[in-house]
Amino acid sequence: MSAAAAATDAAEAPKKGKKKLIIIVGALVALLGIGGGGAVVYMKKKAAEAAAAAEAEDEGDDGESHHKPAAKDTHKKDEKHVPPVFVPLDPFVVNLADREADRFAQIGITLEVADAHVGDEIKAYMPAIRNNILLLLSHKSSSELMDQEGKETLAKEVRREALRPMGVDLPDEDEEEASSSKKKKKKKPKVHEDDLPIKSVQFSSFIIQ
Repeated sequence: MSAAAAATDAAEAPKKGKKKLIIIVGALVALLGIGGGGAVVYMKKKAAEAAAAAEAEDEGDDGESHHKPAAKDTHKKDEKHVPPVFVPLDPFVVNLADREADRFAQIGITLEVADAHVGDEIKAYMPAIRNNILLLLSHKSSSELMDQEGKETLAKEVRREALRPMGVDLPDEDEEEASSSKKKKKKKPKVHEDDLPIKSVQFSSFIIQ
């Protein structure tokens, strides 16, 4: 090989090396660009998943919050279905108001009260309650107590008389109708049934002789 050919080869060698370096650098830049774009896509995907997870947690919390009132409503319903409390009174034996013959009645009465506390409270008023009921029964005749309507009326009247010693004055139905026909007379405020300590009157025995 001549000296001129060797010099030409030596001059072309650096040029080829530079071209290879440029190609390699370009490839790396391209790879970095592709990698960077992939990283951006990956980050966006992760952000979207995190947002979806947060939204799902919020919906779960809302579901729990909506569920709690339902549990409270169920608890309220359970509270309404409490067993009733009954207070039995000693049997009443009283002469009735029959004029044509001597008649008497033996009647067992049980009071249904609001709760156990009222049941204990009634014991303090028991002498006055029994007195009122005895006076009521002594003014009844056997004919008034024989039929179903008479017994239902008696139950209402016993309840009214039992409530009076406790400071509750229920209006008589006949008096209430008479007062409603008079415009000038003021009506007594009605007492709500749920606020009454005695809910109803039950008869455990009813004998008339």
